[in-house]
Amino acid sequence: MAKKTDDQQRTLEQLRGRIDEIDAQIQALISDRARCAQQVGEVKGLSKTADYYRPEREAQVLRRVVERNDGPLRDEEMVRLFRELMSACLAQEEPLKVAYLGPEGTFTQSAVFKHFGHSARALSVPTIDEVFHEVESGIADFGVAPVENSTEGTVNHTLDMFLTSPLKICGEVEMRIHQHLMGRMSDLGQIRRICSHSQSFAQCRGWLAQNLPDVERIVVSSNAEAARRARDEDGTAAIAGDAAAEVYDLRILFSNVEDQADNTTRFLVIGRNTFPPSGDDKTSLLVSATGTEGPGVLFHLLEPLARNGVNMTRIESRPSRRRKWDYVFFVDIDGHAEESIVRSALAEIEKQASLFRVLGAYPKAVL
Repeated sequence: MAKKTDDQQRTLEQLRGRIDEIDAQIQALISDRARCAQQVGEVKGLSKTADYYRPEREAQVLRRVVERNDGPLRDEEMVRLFRELMSACLAQEEPLKVAYLGPEGTFTQSAVFKHFGHSARALSVPTIDEVFHEVESGIADFGVAPVENSTEGTVNHTLDMFLTSPLKICGEVEMRIHQHLMGRMSDLGQIRRICSHSQSFAQCRGWLAQNLPDVERIVVSSNAEAARRARDEDGTAAIAGDAAAEVYDLRILFSNVEDQADNTTRFLVIGRNTFPPSGDDKTSLLVSATGTEGPGVLFHLLEPLARNGVNMTRIESRPSRRRKWDYVFFVDIDGHAEESIVRSALAEIEKQASLFRVLGAYPKAVL
């Protein structure tokens, strides 16, 4: 028995020694990568961190990470590690400044870190309008705002901002949303009221109806605000995510109370510039056929997409704010606006449309 124990100890020491060797190699390679990133900026004559940021290049790197991965770590973990590595390399001189719909502890803040890594400087603002304004004014390099949820649909306020804003969509983030019931109490019987954002209540209505049907529900401006109240008020619980529980030091009383197992929110990354194709992209359009009457107006406006073999993945209508019963359409299509078949289709649409804007052409979300 003692011999077996000695053999195990020697094996452990050998494995730990090998891990130490690998760690040293990894650290040396990370330093080499950081130096290469610096040299790229020097070759291009770049001076601002925002000028270094290339979303199409990052998307290509992360796709190759997924292609190379054969375990044992999951694709999501490998992508997260490389995202943080690229974030740290990018922030050597000064971190990217990214405005988001706050306060601290919201899902939107989590989306910032998922897309830009934790070396970015996340700037919390109270409204979606302010996210756009911070980027327009140059205070922030980029912004992140929610645009749709797989359970509850479109966040109209984000879409409406593009009616007047000159900003471009330069990326997207998809986040699996886990909602948790949290508070300072020890059991559900001590809950007198629950606070949350209206979207989160809607995503959890079935669970609440079954488990806490008679508890008062209070709609607040954000899940982070709900968590703050749960921290400060006796008898108040919140529905929010992991980040809010950590920031406001709350006990998770019940995990994953969302009704849909695949509950996912899509966020848009907004900036002041457009970027080249990455090889697997999406283009967002703002179009209107106002001024043309008769049947099939929308069909004829968008028919060039089908004729050119361009796939439309999403369409939403919103009031144009120009006059009553006048609408504009937000359209997402596969492909980048610079690709030949997409460019041909868009040129035909622009000829027919009374309003036509390419809101952005950007890499599809990687995991």
